Amino acid sequence: MTIRHDGLTVEWFGYATVRLETPSGFVAYLDPGRYGVLTGDWEPDNPDAAHPDPVDYHARDGDVVFVTHDHHYDSDGIERVASDDATVVAYEGVDAANTGRDVRPVDDLPYDVVRVGQEDHVTVGESEAWTVPAFNEPDGPHTDAGGDPYHPEGFGVGYLLSLDGTTAYWPGDTDALDGLGEIETSLFLPPIGGSFTMDRHEAADLAESIDPDLVVPIHYDTFAALETDSRAFAADVASRGVPVALDER
Repeated sequence: MTIRHDGLTVEWFGYATVRLETPSGFVAYLDPGRYGVLTGDWEPDNPDAAHPDPVDYHARDGDVVFVTHDHHYDSDGIERVASDDATVVAYEGVDAANTGRDVRPVDDLPYDVVRVGQEDHVTVGESEAWTVPAFNEPDGPHTDAGGDPYHPEGFGVGYLLSLDGTTAYWPGDTDALDGLGEIETSLFLPPIGGSFTMDRHEAADLAESIDPDLVVPIHYDTFAALETDSRAFAADVASRGVPVALDER
């Protein structure tokens, strides 16, 4: 399904992969790839998972590609979506050597690469992007068996984008941190899978605080640890007077 919002075409491909296109044809991707969502190999742990079908995707139409952190870095995914003259905007902490996967180093990608910090601003073509800190709090619910956050502070970022005058916010893998509710955006793309990020209840609270023009949840049902009830999330958000849409099969 393709969602149209305030001039933008919005497509969720699964996991954290989102494609945004402006009326002029400028295309941005967020965290493309992993788990077979762009190779056609993804298989659900639960056959009833509310998740986009996998595609063997080779659009190579992206003008800019944004990467939030190591877990979402997939050089093959980037090469499937990026045009020959694309710019890759990657958080400065992204390091292929730390992924434990066979991926090309960021700086070896055949594109212009821009590294960004925790609170940076960058302009690429028709897009502007602001980085927003993304992490799990040490005393919060999203920690491993040893009590360590899955995403410690400094591990990654989210992105607030401006595309042809429409703002879109992908928080990345994060808790619903204090201060995020003050962000002003037209399109909100929250993770709702829980386990490693905010869950659907926390995301709904954050959506109410942000009060965007539209909420499109992502980062859920890709595998068992991310399973959630997306329809319950949508009903919860809608009951608070915030428009919401699900981009699922």
